[in-house]
Amino acid sequence: MNRAIVAAMAEAGETAESLAAQVGVDPKTAARWASHGRIPRPKTRKRVAAALSREVADLWPDVLKRQEPTWFRRWADIERVAVSLRAFQLAWIPGLLQTEEYARATLAGEKLTAEEADQLAEARVQRQAVLDRDDAPVLVVVMDEMVLRRDAYGDRVLMYEQCAHIEMCARRPSISVHVVPASVGMYPGLGGPFTLAELGDGSVLGNVDSQARSQIVDQPTEVATLNRRWERIRGDALSRKQSLDLIREATASWEE
Repeated sequence: MNRAIVAAMAEAGETAESLAAQVGVDPKTAARWASHGRIPRPKTRKRVAAALSREVADLWPDVLKRQEPTWFRRWADIERVAVSLRAFQLAWIPGLLQTEEYARATLAGEKLTAEEADQLAEARVQRQAVLDRDDAPVLVVVMDEMVLRRDAYGDRVLMYEQCAHIEMCARRPSISVHVVPASVGMYPGLGGPFTLAELGDGSVLGNVDSQARSQIVDQPTEVATLNRRWERIRGDALSRKQSLDLIREATASWEE
């Protein structure tokens, strides 16, 4: 039994039938959330939480705990305490700016069940909570223009919503998004994506992506190399305003 669901339904005056009607599922399915502790899919969890005026974490606290891959957890913890994050991406939208649909699309073709893919996509989106804190880290993102232009398995709506989401995020005072235009040609970013996190004590750690798993870089000489590479990549990128104009244009191109 999920006692949190039972209590929330009672307080809201909802029955399995009325909750099911609001969420768009069969009443038997809604009843199982309470009586059998069944856990709905991420989008349904959000609708249930909204209908009951609760947070998802209040209703299903365990499902949101450490859903990210075990090997990524150390970096997720670093993100949560960082005072600034600098991320470069060559091929994907950075995880901290991804929509849930885009995150799920990046997992297509992997050896995962639908539920596992949902959990990983949701975990990636949950990481973005650090950007909503009062003491949110400063986030500076640089991405290759092709990230905005690359088709997502023919889903133009997905790319429109993703680019629009980036545009919205880029307007926040604590977030800067810069684009390296295709006209630049060859530049240091072609070596691959990475992120730099500055901690409260002034130390800097790096995270380098790969086809297998990311690697945390903490050796001073290697961090210095990433810092130099960042400066060169950032130098090839457009200004914040120019980048926002390009992002707007890319968003409009997916709407056509």
